[in-house]
Amino acid sequence: MKRSLSIFSVLLFSLSASGLLAQSLTQVVRGTVMDKVARSPLPGASVVVTGSQPLLGSTTDMEGQFRIAGVPVGYQTLHISFVGYKDIVIPNVVVNAGKEVVLLLEMDEQVTELTAVVVKPDLEKGQALNESAVVSASTFSVEETRKFAAAVNDPARMVMSYAGVVSGNDGNNAISIRGNSPYGLQWRMEGVEIPNPNHFANVGTSGGGISILSTQLLSNSDFLTGAFPAEYGNALAGVFDLNLRRGNNEKREYTIQAGFLGTDIAAEGPLNKRTGGSYLVNYRYSTLSILNKLGVQAGQGVTNFQDLSYHVYLPTKKWGRFSWFGFGGLSDQTQKANRDSTQWTDEYLRYDNKYFSNTAAAGMRHALNFSDKTLWQSTVLFSVHDNGYAANRITDNYQSEFSYQRNYLNKRLTLSSVLNHKFSARHSLKTGFYVNRYYFSLNERYLDRIQQQIVTPLATASSANTVQAFGQWSYRLSERITTHAGSHVLFMPDNQSFSIEPRLSVRYQQSERRSLSAGYGLHSQMQPVGVYQARVQRLDGSWYQPNKHLGFNKSHHWVVAVEQRFTPWFRLRTEAYYQQLFNIAVKDNPASAVATIVSEEGYITDPMTNKGKGRNYGLELTAERFLHNNLYFLLSTSFYRATYQAMDGVWRNSRFNGKQAFSFTAGKEFQWSGNRTFGLNVRSIYTGGFWTTPIDVAASRQAGETRYIESLAFTEQLPAYFRTDLRVSLKRNRPNRTTTWALDLQNATNHKNLGGQYFDANSGTVRNWYQFPLLPVLSYRIEF
Repeated sequence: MKRSLSIFSVLLFSLSASGLLAQSLTQVVRGTVMDKVARSPLPGASVVVTGSQPLLGSTTDMEGQFRIAGVPVGYQTLHISFVGYKDIVIPNVVVNAGKEVVLLLEMDEQVTELTAVVVKPDLEKGQALNESAVVSASTFSVEETRKFAAAVNDPARMVMSYAGVVSGNDGNNAISIRGNSPYGLQWRMEGVEIPNPNHFANVGTSGGGISILSTQLLSNSDFLTGAFPAEYGNALAGVFDLNLRRGNNEKREYTIQAGFLGTDIAAEGPLNKRTGGSYLVNYRYSTLSILNKLGVQAGQGVTNFQDLSYHVYLPTKKWGRFSWFGFGGLSDQTQKANRDSTQWTDEYLRYDNKYFSNTAAAGMRHALNFSDKTLWQSTVLFSVHDNGYAANRITDNYQSEFSYQRNYLNKRLTLSSVLNHKFSARHSLKTGFYVNRYYFSLNERYLDRIQQQIVTPLATASSANTVQAFGQWSYRLSERITTHAGSHVLFMPDNQSFSIEPRLSVRYQQSERRSLSAGYGLHSQMQPVGVYQARVQRLDGSWYQPNKHLGFNKSHHWVVAVEQRFTPWFRLRTEAYYQQLFNIAVKDNPASAVATIVSEEGYITDPMTNKGKGRNYGLELTAERFLHNNLYFLLSTSFYRATYQAMDGVWRNSRFNGKQAFSFTAGKEFQWSGNRTFGLNVRSIYTGGFWTTPIDVAASRQAGETRYIESLAFTEQLPAYFRTDLRVSLKRNRPNRTTTWALDLQNATNHKNLGGQYFDANSGTVRNWYQFPLLPVLSYRIEF
């Protein structure tokens, strides 16, 4: 009995000690507070952890920096105040034991002195970091790309939960925004345009199979879907404006993540503690590649990918702040046909295929404050995308016969310079320019099986240039009314294409809980470079480029929005929009329905003309509960129409005219056994089907490949798309480290979604192809 009591006492003490250890886990929260426009430091600002007992807080030093030690792990709320500036409240700051929390906080100067300060979150989710984006814009966090079910650390997959955003293919992350082509989406990083940052990415699109970008490097960023501010150009549908975080400049920290998609290793730390410089680097190697090297074949071919991302930050005393950033990704897939013809149950199984897509970008940014009201930022970036595909058909006697080959090498050198100046709390100006120099080598050839000859629609090595300039004036009439007016210019000297694009937006804070916004913008976008370089052979055998002088696609955007906040953590937002597309590149044939705005990817090499037009309009409703008491949800609904007219004069459905889209995303976290957190997240998506063109069976049999009835373009609609995703996770904080197990189930109900149809030359029939079935993605993550 005494022994039993002793064991019980030891067990009770151990449990008590474990509870005390769980309660004692803390971390450092530190960062910099700065002016939002000039990005100059604000010394003397107060930063407090609300609800802490005893009260935890700090005051910024002459460099605007603060440090708060002993902050308990979990979700914390920060309250920042500074004389003459609007208070900000940042809820749900994630504090883990494995890594310090390092923040960059921006504050808005007050227009008038207030007798009583109303504390209102300025950096809350739902409002863009770019204060000029008052309509069709929101901020997303790294935490959301990790938390949303089946987002798998991918911003493009995460925003499929947002109103107006749909995807037509589970196999990649290409998205259609408000009925526009995926090509209309622009990716930006640190203020400049970057190439499509995805593995297995083709030309003429913005998506790919897997994101190259590591969430280890990303900070809170903006996603815009219409009526963009003047600084954004060369985009028709949307903008991902990505920001990079800085590495920890005081201590070294590491993250390792292993899962179905790959193994990541990230490291960060100080370069020079005296100056505050830091580095941050992440490398990932594909799990599929590892399995292939071990002799385990996953799928029909061999799939490989790997990537590297980095950000180096180096401030100086006199010459400003320098940063070097970039990313690179290698991806390829090889498939060999079985040399047993009895295994060729489908035509594609008798082909040897080799595909690759390699992307890289490297940039340097310099920021210099001339004063506490003026900021000058300049960036130079070099990028390259090399994409290739080769296919050989295996004949009945097992000989390899040429079928198709392409190699697209695109390089770009970008120089940008932007000046921010704040005249007063009411007036500020942002102006700048972007210069792009394009270098490309484009080669494509294929076997015309009817004529039994090889056709070469692309064979060129050349260059091109674009120049963009913008100016944007922001004026705050009062604390309630803010206006933004400006213009963007896009010029292509090589063919004299020119566009002057006015932009205007206004936001009226009717009350503490209700705001009204409206925006207008004229937007334009250059064609994919391969469209300009297409060549056609004359009857005399000579070649010419019919699209050399093709102009920009253009679109007027009108947006009105109403937002009602019922509580600090729950809002209802309604947006109505109309987009009038004109000057659209369409095939120069009076019987054709071909247009660049309904293309999913690739280069159209037919002769084109700018005589097409289109219209997109819709209503979007968003009900959102921000994370509060460990619960969040996002309900998005969209009702829209997207139609266009090509040279045949017929108004048609756009390929992406699903007409309605609904998504419900939600999650709940449960605190379990001290420092363990169990997470349950779900997402359900329902969208109207995309439109397709009927297959011409007779022509397909003659050609030996899929041919369509072009006169009936986009007259058949696929069935509605439905998918439910599920994510479960278990996070545990221990002294100096944080571990997370997670399981994502994409299409958890294994719903069978029809993806489209194709002609199978092997059987001479039309067959269906389907989207992904249930796909589990398991991962483990440790931070220390």
